[in-house]
Amino acid sequence: MSRQLFTVGPVYVAQETLQAMTKPMITHRCKEYKDLHGAIVEKIRKALRTDDDIFLVGGSATVLIEGAVRNAVSSNCLGISNGSFGNRLIECATANGKNVTEIHIPWGKAMRPSDIEGKVTKDVEAVTWVSNESSTGVLSNSTALAEEVRKQNPDALIIVDAVTSAMAADLDLPKLQPDAMIFGTQKALALPPGLAIAVVSDRIIEKSKNVKNKGFYTDFVKLKKNADDNYALTTPPVSLMYALDYQLDNILKEGMDHRYKRHEEMASMVQRWADEKFNGLFPEEGYRSKTIGVVNRGDLDFDTFHSKLKSKGYEISNGYGEVKGSTFRIGHMGDITPSMLKELLSAMDETSEEMQ
Repeated sequence: MSRQLFTVGPVYVAQETLQAMTKPMITHRCKEYKDLHGAIVEKIRKALRTDDDIFLVGGSATVLIEGAVRNAVSSNCLGISNGSFGNRLIECATANGKNVTEIHIPWGKAMRPSDIEGKVTKDVEAVTWVSNESSTGVLSNSTALAEEVRKQNPDALIIVDAVTSAMAADLDLPKLQPDAMIFGTQKALALPPGLAIAVVSDRIIEKSKNVKNKGFYTDFVKLKKNADDNYALTTPPVSLMYALDYQLDNILKEGMDHRYKRHEEMASMVQRWADEKFNGLFPEEGYRSKTIGVVNRGDLDFDTFHSKLKSKGYEISNGYGEVKGSTFRIGHMGDITPSMLKELLSAMDETSEEMQ
C-alpha cells in the first residue's frame, strides 16, 4: 500500500521529482554530465549563500561526515553531542583512529557556547557537532558555537552535520563559515537517498594535503581536483542528479526565505498539536527543530497507533535512541506543506479517538 511519508527520512518525494530521474542515461565523463554537475553546484551555492566548494559523492551523508573527520584531523578533535547522531559523529572519528575529547549534553537540551568554554585548546584540530539532532528534535545555534570555537582557537576546523537542517532551516553560512557542512538528498531536499553533499572550505583542503590515511573515496584533495572540473571522482548516481537539479530549480523558485518560513510554520503547527493532544514536545523551548517534531507520547501504544495510521495511508517515525520508548517523531520537511501536515494531524486525531 502506498503511504504518504511524514518520516524523518527518507521523506516524501513528489511524483514530478521522481519523473525527473527518468531522463536518458549519460556517462559521467561527458560534456552533458559536466554541465549538469556544474549547474547543481551553482544552485546549491546560491541557495545556501556560499562560494565554497561543493562536493557531490554517491552514498549517504555519513560517507562525507567520515571523510571530513579523516581529512581534518591528524590526531585530536573535540566532539559535542546531544543525541544519537552526535554520538555517531564521534564514533566516526574514533573508528578512524582519532583522539576525541567528548562533550555530552543532556538529551533534549541544546548545545551552547558555554558547554565548550575553555575546551577548544590549541591541540584541537577540529570540532564536530550536529546542527539539528534528529533523535531529540533539538536545533542548536551553530553560528554561536562556531564563533566560540574561533574565539578560543582560530585554527580549529569546524565540521557540522546538517543532514536534517540544510535547505529547511537558515544556518546562515556567511556567519557560520563551516569548514565542512554535510547533508544528503533524502531529507529536506525531498529526494530519494543516494547522494552526499558537502560544503567545504579552503582551510580543510589545505589541512587535508598534510593528513595521512584519508582513504581514496574520501580524499578531499582528490575530490576537489575533480570538482574543479565539474566531474565526480568515481561514478555518481546520474539519475538522482537529474532529480537534484530539478529540485534545486523548485527550491530557488520558491525562494529560500519563503522555504524557511514554511518549515517554521509547520514546526509551530506540530508544537501546538502536541501541546493540545499529547504531552508537548520533548526538546527544550527556543531550540526546537524546524523539520522534526519529537513528541512526548505518554502512555500511547505507539505500535498499535502507527499500524492504524498506516492503514489510513500515513507513516511517521518512532522515537530513536535513549528516548525511543517515550517519544515519536513527525517529519515535516522538504516538499511537505502545511495543508498536507494538517491532513496528517487530523488523521492522527481520528486514530487516537479510535483507540480510546
